[in-house]
Amino acid sequence: MAGLERLNAVGVKSKKTPGYYCDGGGLYLQVAKGGSKSWIFRYTLNGKTREMGLGSLNAVTLAQARDKARELRFVRTQGLDPIEARADHTRKQNLVRLNSKTFKQCADDYINTHRSEWNNPKHAQQWENTIETYANPTLGSMFVQEITSAHVKRVLDPIWTTKKETASRLRGRIEEILDAAKASGYRKGENPAAWKGNLSHLLAKRSAREVRHFPALPWPMMHEFLVELRKREGVAPRALEFTVLTVARSGEVRGALWSEFDLDAKLWGVPAERMKMKVEHTHPLTDDTIKLLRALPRFKGCDLVFPNERTKKPLSDMALTKLLRDMNTAAGGKRWVDKAGECATAHGFRSSFKDWATECTDHSETVVEIALAHKVGSEVERAYRRGELLMKRRVLMNDWAKYCNTPRPEGNVIPMVQKKDVA
Repeated sequence: MAGLERLNAVGVKSKKTPGYYCDGGGLYLQVAKGGSKSWIFRYTLNGKTREMGLGSLNAVTLAQARDKARELRFVRTQGLDPIEARADHTRKQNLVRLNSKTFKQCADDYINTHRSEWNNPKHAQQWENTIETYANPTLGSMFVQEITSAHVKRVLDPIWTTKKETASRLRGRIEEILDAAKASGYRKGENPAAWKGNLSHLLAKRSAREVRHFPALPWPMMHEFLVELRKREGVAPRALEFTVLTVARSGEVRGALWSEFDLDAKLWGVPAERMKMKVEHTHPLTDDTIKLLRALPRFKGCDLVFPNERTKKPLSDMALTKLLRDMNTAAGGKRWVDKAGECATAHGFRSSFKDWATECTDHSETVVEIALAHKVGSEVERAYRRGELLMKRRVLMNDWAKYCNTPRPEGNVIPMVQKKDVA
């Protein structure tokens, strides 16, 4: 277009006299009486001249003003009024914002919705703490549809190599929150926190060696450990002993109710809502566990098997941890530890059991995995295995109890458990 770009940067700065200075194509520099300068776009609509402000010279450069004027000239070629088009765009943006939610709002919604599914209140607290500490400073005030992989990476970068487990869990939690936001209609498109095909290309991959496991007591030490454990009185020692012998998760044990047990049938049925996989699981009980249960005191008005004796509420997850630390301290600090010298954990006894079953028995891997309440095989295979191989698992658990109760022979020779054929 002829007559465009008549002004230059030096001239724009030097203009002092109030008035309009044409750059061409409808773009003008306006100098006010007080000396302030701003950009104006002039155009004619229905025979009348209209003016549209484009911002002050302090905020908009000459080049930026020309770009805006170019866009507005295009709007005019469409037969539209630029002022009305801008107002319409603003209304639409405001409407979108009214129907949008910030990441913090979506995170709060997600946590409150799923809080009842989490058996341990500490789990919800961990969600809240990690999101508030690491995610919200960057993402909290952003509308979820605006969040990109670059934003998520900005959250994870500071802790990805220094707090690996926290960072991994945080990424997964952000992904779940954004998935829920998409399902609720607050965002569209791919999830920017997804790992495969997305963040896997932007962040360093974690090797299998970096995955941290719960410290587990070496299985050859099980008998010696139980001997020491049985010297201790109280609910926590009995809960830990029961955890070792059933290889149940400590949370399942701490929340166990008398109404879940059939002592005559030697069965403990844990309902789905208390299982990690949300599938009901039946534990076959050995003579040792039945004897332990029958010897426990029962508290009036309390159905918990292992309650806190003072509050009559479930034992905290720290009760067993503290017990193990106290036992380790009493033994000189380096007795009940894993191969790396770290104090054994309640959850680690499941690994001790798995290692023993793998190295010392011929029990099938499927039977061992089901004993640990792990998912095994496809959904079809699991449907045909509704009996949970209960008889074979009962033999397995009896072998485990026998091993735990048998002292190690001289010379640390590890006894092999004979395979038993059970139909």
